[in-house]
Amino acid sequence: MCKVCGNPEHELNGRRQFLRRTLAGVAALTLTRAYAEQAPAGVAAPNAIAPKVALQRLLDGNARYVSAAPVCTDSRGARATLVNGQYPIAAVLGCADSRVAPELAFDQGPGDLFVTRVAGNVVADELLASLEYGVQFLGLPLVMVLGHSGCGAVSAAIKVIKDGAQLPGHLPALIEAIKPAVRAVNDTPPAGLLDAAIAANVQRQVGLLKTESAILGEYFKAGKIDIVGAVYALDTGKVTLL
Repeated sequence: MCKVCGNPEHELNGRRQFLRRTLAGVAALTLTRAYAEQAPAGVAAPNAIAPKVALQRLLDGNARYVSAAPVCTDSRGARATLVNGQYPIAAVLGCADSRVAPELAFDQGPGDLFVTRVAGNVVADELLASLEYGVQFLGLPLVMVLGHSGCGAVSAAIKVIKDGAQLPGHLPALIEAIKPAVRAVNDTPPAGLLDAAIAANVQRQVGLLKTESAILGEYFKAGKIDIVGAVYALDTGKVTLL
């Protein structure tokens, strides 16, 4: 049975997924050589901070965003300093929804966040490889899975399970990755099912990041990084940790 989405048919794709992850790792190592040559020797990177400090910076930034008092409003001055390297303080695995922009939601500037996005904020091979690269080679101390209220991907998964809805194209493959979270809260009353499924999906993806990646799992167990989940409220802009 597939560990990521729970679909037994996906087990046949194991070898293909392994090859893709291996190739992604090779690409990451190639990029790392270039990055390492640019990093100043013997100097602590600006993002060499504790995971809890990185998380607090995000929460403080979100508070500024919610109160309409952002400080990161001009990116021109940062361009020159970012040419030779990047030192993000956190990675965000977020939904592709156009209404959720992590840099804005956390009031962070260019170079502060290492963002990967896909509908439903689910763990996929390519995104996982990107997060591994960010942790191992960019030195970021925090990984956040960021869901959001009213998520269309989670809503679609509920309709597939509850109503037998049929989806076109590649959407069924995406929904398979969300179904286990929906099933976990399937007994929730209809009025609260979507919110419960959104939270469950975030928590499931957090768990997968800790178990499906030897790199992330090792760093997490050693306390070098933290992996957390949160939900962004579309109506207020507030991010709530789970």
